[in-house]
Amino acid sequence: MKIIGMIPARGGSSRFNMKPLAQICGKPMLYWVWKHSKEVAEFEEVVVATDNKEIKAAAEEFGAQVIMTSPDCETATERLWEVSRKVYADLYVMINGDEPLVMAKDIVKCIPDTIPTDGFYVSNLMTDFSNPVEVVDSTNLKIVTNKDGICLFISRSPIPFPKGEMNYAYQKFVGVGAFTPGALEYYHATPRGPIEKIEENDSFRFIENRKDCYYINAHCKTLSVDTPKDRVQVERYMIENGLAE
Repeated sequence: MKIIGMIPARGGSSRFNMKPLAQICGKPMLYWVWKHSKEVAEFEEVVVATDNKEIKAAAEEFGAQVIMTSPDCETATERLWEVSRKVYADLYVMINGDEPLVMAKDIVKCIPDTIPTDGFYVSNLMTDFSNPVEVVDSTNLKIVTNKDGICLFISRSPIPFPKGEMNYAYQKFVGVGAFTPGALEYYHATPRGPIEKIEENDSFRFIENRKDCYYINAHCKTLSVDTPKDRVQVERYMIENGLAE
């Protein structure tokens, strides 16, 4: 099975412009994501997909392979679809460029042992919240799955609501996912549904159309960098835990 790792890195961001190049421990945040992705033995190659020449230059400076993609890509998954049209693989694993704390041992957990015979497979990672305050933070996506790990719903609101009992471990979205070419073609050919537009999460392209989308608990430490404040927290964590070079 040929597996390719892809890191989407766009320049524009409403909350943190050019955040892939934000410095963390003296290196661009994109470098740390690339470094951890390169440590995944299952990947035949790792590519950075961007629409920005400054990001391209920075990525190539630290040794990354770069594929330029259209500035019209509205989502990271659409950017991955574009990469799939240029580089063939049996499975594409997307590692979001704002996930510098996700390690190789966590990334591999979204890779299935085999691909279904129909060629359709989608999985993402999630992890338990470590701080109850994060559950009510709308920047954190909350994931609800059934007993088989198939996603039922995703929301920025705290779900499920603890009416019957309080004994529940809430899970949050981790920006790592695996897609077969068939799943990416389905994503590209299917219009955005009303819930996807409201919650702004790519997984709804599958969930709203009753296509199985697995969420796997990686039980990992993660902090997606959405704001400059997040960058400071990640840098502090890396220094305190000896993760900086």
